[in-house]
Amino acid sequence: MDSLLSARGLNKQFVSGGEPVSVLTDLSLELARGESLALTGRSGSGKSTLLNILCGLETPDAGRVEVLGESFDSQRPEAGGKTGTRWGNLRRQQIGVVFQEANLMPALSLLDNVRLRARLAGHEQRNCQDWLERLGIGELAARYPDQISGGQRQRAALAMVFAMKPALILADEPTGSLDRHTAGAVIGQLFELQARHGCGLILATHDPELAARCSQHLDLGHRPEV
Repeated sequence: MDSLLSARGLNKQFVSGGEPVSVLTDLSLELARGESLALTGRSGSGKSTLLNILCGLETPDAGRVEVLGESFDSQRPEAGGKTGTRWGNLRRQQIGVVFQEANLMPALSLLDNVRLRARLAGHEQRNCQDWLERLGIGELAARYPDQISGGQRQRAALAMVFAMKPALILADEPTGSLDRHTAGAVIGQLFELQARHGCGLILATHDPELAARCSQHLDLGHRPEV
């Protein structure tokens, strides 16, 4: 198997009311190139936390993540901020992250947001308008994030990810702010991109139909306690 990402023995706790609360306990997973994994579970089961760990935005209390040939071990900290630098390079060039809230630069138009993302990943910018068109917001290309709806911002954020042609996409409820018809079209584009480029996809969702489209399924709400 051509492994794209693996995680071994991930543990993560937070403190609530002065007491430790375990969110992830001894969690392991494996994802090959071209595979998709649905993360399901009730709110608070750790879906967003896991995605943040898998792209380096959070550090696990224990465990190891290997992604695209890079290894990150929570028990072996690096000096001089090297871990943050390596994660930053991966997110800029290889890992496309779609948050529940669209992460757009407010001072840039939608088209310039997409162009910036493509440029940072080292790709040509000539197809950026096409991505906005394919996601149904091409006519909004010159507008700024505060001039459009939340659903339109989310589609622009997806266009940014598509334009960077990542090896791995991590998506946290990417269609949560979209109506059902638009969500279906956007998800179709997401799976089409994955099939075309052979990238990996990890998708946090509450939608069982969407989860069923993925090749793997991990229900964080029904994992046995260790």
